[in-house]
Amino acid sequence: MENLKDGDFTAQAESILQRYPREQRFALAMMQDFQKEYDYLPREAIRRIAGYLEVPPGKIYSLATFYKAISMEKKGKYIIKVCDGTACHIRSSTWIIEEIGKLLGIKPGGTSADGRFSLETVKCLGTCALAPVMVINDEYFGSLTVGKVKKILQRYGGRADEE
Repeated sequence: MENLKDGDFTAQAESILQRYPREQRFALAMMQDFQKEYDYLPREAIRRIAGYLEVPPGKIYSLATFYKAISMEKKGKYIIKVCDGTACHIRSSTWIIEEIGKLLGIKPGGTSADGRFSLETVKCLGTCALAPVMVINDEYFGSLTVGKVKKILQRYGGRADEE
């Protein structure tokens, strides 16, 4: 069961599910709670939600995959989001993405081998005046350059200092 201890997961799953009435309109909130607990939505959680709501698991799965905020894969401790919207793109966000990938050994959508970092690209972070911009968890970094990226990643324990 995806490296989750069955007894621990069962108790936690029941605790999450019991917070909500057995109504489909609460499915997304349930998924968000599982994701908050496990840093992703385990497949077993989909099965449990479906059983609790008495709907086919495929219905819950399709809802989970519709929302970009729900992750079906375990994410790193540090989630790096790099804006690749118009303002950031014309100010070389692709170089920033490439540099992060080179330094951490990951591609957008992936997680580093050590499980510390996940890299995502987003269409807009709403901070165009600071382009190019990235967010690590909830901390924003603007007016980025390749050199700044190396220093920022060092603060998070990235391998930027191994060159």
